[in-house]
Amino acid sequence: MPPKKKGKKAPKLTKAQKAKLKLEEEERRLREEEEARIQAEREELERLERQRRQEILDRLEEKDSKRRGGELGELHSLLAKNYFAVKKHKNDVAQMTKWDKYMKCSDIPDPTVQQEVNTFISLWNDNPECSVQTVFKQCNVALQVGSVSHDHCNHSLNFCCLRQLIEELETLLGEVTDEANIPKFQEALMLLQNIVYKKILNISMETLKGASNHIDTETGNMQAVIKNDNTTLCLWANLMRNPRFKRLTFKSVGFGCELTKQLAASNVALRVLYTSYDHLSIVCKLTHLKPTTAPPCLLTVFNDVPHEGTYERNKKAKETLELTPEEMQQEAEDAQQEQNTAKEPELEKAVDDDFMSERMSEESMNTGTRSSIPNTEDGDSQYDPHTDDITDAMSPLPMDDHTTDHIEGAEVVDLRMYTPLGGVFYFELFHLPSQSFHVRGWEIQKLSDAGLRTFKYIPEKPNPEDEETSSSLLSLYVKLPESVVFLETPRAARWDAEAKYWRMDGIIDFSYREYVEEEVAPKVERDEDDDDEEEEEEEENSKGAKVSFKIEQFAPFVLMQRTYANFPFRSWEFRPLGKDSAIYTIHGAILDLSITIQGNQCMLQSDRELGLPNLFDKWMSAPDLQHAMLKAGINIFVNEHTGKFIRFGHKDPFMEHVAYEQLALFASVCSFSWSKWNAQCGPEHFVIKICEHQGPDPPPEDLWNLYLVGAQRFQKLEMTETSDVFCADHHPDSEFHSTFIHMMQDNMSPEGITQTREAHFLFVDTVQSLFCVTRPLMFC
Repeated sequence: MPPKKKGKKAPKLTKAQKAKLKLEEEERRLREEEEARIQAEREELERLERQRRQEILDRLEEKDSKRRGGELGELHSLLAKNYFAVKKHKNDVAQMTKWDKYMKCSDIPDPTVQQEVNTFISLWNDNPECSVQTVFKQCNVALQVGSVSHDHCNHSLNFCCLRQLIEELETLLGEVTDEANIPKFQEALMLLQNIVYKKILNISMETLKGASNHIDTETGNMQAVIKNDNTTLCLWANLMRNPRFKRLTFKSVGFGCELTKQLAASNVALRVLYTSYDHLSIVCKLTHLKPTTAPPCLLTVFNDVPHEGTYERNKKAKETLELTPEEMQQEAEDAQQEQNTAKEPELEKAVDDDFMSERMSEESMNTGTRSSIPNTEDGDSQYDPHTDDITDAMSPLPMDDHTTDHIEGAEVVDLRMYTPLGGVFYFELFHLPSQSFHVRGWEIQKLSDAGLRTFKYIPEKPNPEDEETSSSLLSLYVKLPESVVFLETPRAARWDAEAKYWRMDGIIDFSYREYVEEEVAPKVERDEDDDDEEEEEEEENSKGAKVSFKIEQFAPFVLMQRTYANFPFRSWEFRPLGKDSAIYTIHGAILDLSITIQGNQCMLQSDRELGLPNLFDKWMSAPDLQHAMLKAGINIFVNEHTGKFIRFGHKDPFMEHVAYEQLALFASVCSFSWSKWNAQCGPEHFVIKICEHQGPDPPPEDLWNLYLVGAQRFQKLEMTETSDVFCADHHPDSEFHSTFIHMMQDNMSPEGITQTREAHFLFVDTVQSLFCVTRPLMFC
């Protein structure tokens, strides 16, 4: 074996190198000790700071706990005072309305009395001979044949009685609280809708029978329009059966269609019935959606009749909290002695009632049910709500087996996602009835009880080799109703009479043209061969937005848009303008709106010119405004289905409603606004910008304060809207409170606090209702 190689030895360190290494080691040790000391001091300072903050929090929480009962009692008194005042006012208005209706001897029956509704329906249904004269009140009728107006009939399409009764039934069905009344209202509503259609069908039959007496000299056919504010009836009788006749237009109503050769040569009558109301969607909802009772509008539940001395007892309870233990014991002994010596039966009954009320409250607490009346003896809860009612009223309802989810097929329209607007167009085809003829001065008319017979139109199958592959389809164009606003491109849907729902299949080549005012070009002379093209150009240039599409068959159709097209909100702000006056501004996803509030009246305004003179700049109540806005296609309101179609941060619905109740109490003095931190504070909290400010001008930015709404307490935040990150630390100069109103009072002037107590109960109720139906804290 070869000899092993010896490894090289490490050079020995000199004394200077050893001293240097030892010095470096010593410096490193000292540095580590210094860092450890600094770290220990820092941790100690942080511990002391945490301890100091915790002591402050404990002190503030202890202070808040001591005054919790008094604050909750005062809040309950304010809410109860407004609640009973509003309830009394509504009852008085309802009684006065009922009395006025009775004094006017109205022909409209009471929709809540089934006997009156049944009698009304039977009388109309059993008298077909006089039904036209009964339903259609005396009014001028415009029956246009060609370009000439004729007094063809003495009827009017003014369904005063019938339409008002149907609207009242629809309102009752939406506000019903007793499930036993739902089938009754549904049956009456369906019967009345059938009567409306039947009466209009009678008018159509009566008009078409005399079509030969009103022939248009240009086309040889009969074309008539009967209309009023709510209904437009367009009739066309094909008397000539000319295969070259292609285009049918009703210029006065903005409707036109192109006829196929098959129809132009047939003995048919075409009817276009336009109704500004929508009965078919109601039929769809009643068929495929299970009606539910109206949820409670208030989460705080009060007794229907307040006990005598309610506010005095609340005041006494607040004073009792400030007594010493000896004084409290003496007060209890005096109260017990007075109770034992009382002899009056009324007082004994009241004591028994109070005892039973306390027992029921204790039993509900033991079983886990939370009462909504504030507990002034225990500071663990703000006030006890009915949790089930809260969940049903404020969060999306669970889906059931009766909803449209069980209808298969993407073509079916979900009426929770889409809203029909502008009414319904009934596009129908009938066999032309036998025409009268004159013999020696006599007019002979064939009588028949069959009525109008539907003409089954079966389009020819398109030939792929033919250039006009869609010639068998019906081309329509419709002028959009001026009573609605489409925030986005509308969609068309047709009615499936068998399945009773709207569907979007069978409609192709849909186009939408907005109206843009342009300069009118000078007229150019055209040949007679270009008359059709000239007519089409005039229709295209006519005023108003239009939609055009092709449909496979004759069927009712409607225009729709997404229900929540204007959600979620980009921002919102509430600003008081004066005594019982404020402005509520919502910046939606598409449209910005502002609602001016004066007492219990509201006025809608917008920066954009949208027309609708009957909606904008008109004073009306909050429920009427909501109904009018939804009917016009402007939706900023939330229902139980909104959460299914809109992405939003989930929040506690109970605390949200608590905030709305208390914000409304101070709405006459304080301004409220959205905060970007509301989306980052967690599902159990809300962040709101608040300041005391009145007037039309917006408040300065440095006047705003951020407030945190929580389940246990309300607090003012140290951070601002321009902070980099969210921090839930309270403001050093603020305290904790068990109610929102007392938290806000800490930063308000005495004059402002006095004004909040003087706010009218109708103004407070209106503000609270607007907050609850729009829910800006959730959907912004």
